[in-house]
Amino acid sequence: MTTIVKRSWVPLLMAVSLCSFGCGGGDLPELGTVKGKVTMDGKPLAGAMVQFHPLAEGRPGSAVTDKDGNYVLMYDGGVKGTKVGTNKVEINTFWPDGEPGEGQSETILPKYNSASTLKEEIKKGSNTFDFALQSK
Repeated sequence: MTTIVKRSWVPLLMAVSLCSFGCGGGDLPELGTVKGKVTMDGKPLAGAMVQFHPLAEGRPGSAVTDKDGNYVLMYDGGVKGTKVGTNKVEINTFWPDGEPGEGQSETILPKYNSASTLKEEIKKGSNTFDFALQSK
């Protein structure tokens, strides 16, 4: 490959790289990254949907827990995090379309999802929130 051909790829690669960081998300609000672990009666809860809903206007950050109960919130267009400020947290084992996640039946009490009493204050930067749910 000649030097001229190699150099012609540089602007294209730069454009693709910049777009991967800035395209698709539009104007994002101030976000904080959020990770943590969800347990039910002391055991990891796999396949649970975790959503952080900003009390101020804005879309929620969401994640699905892995086999060890760990989650990392995603906001929009592959961007990690959720909106800074107070967020109501909802955790359930049903997807929005009504299908159960990872073979789980809905065993989570309403105080953790439809009538959630969980709230967390998201700060700019890294945040970690673990949730120890009880089935009774």
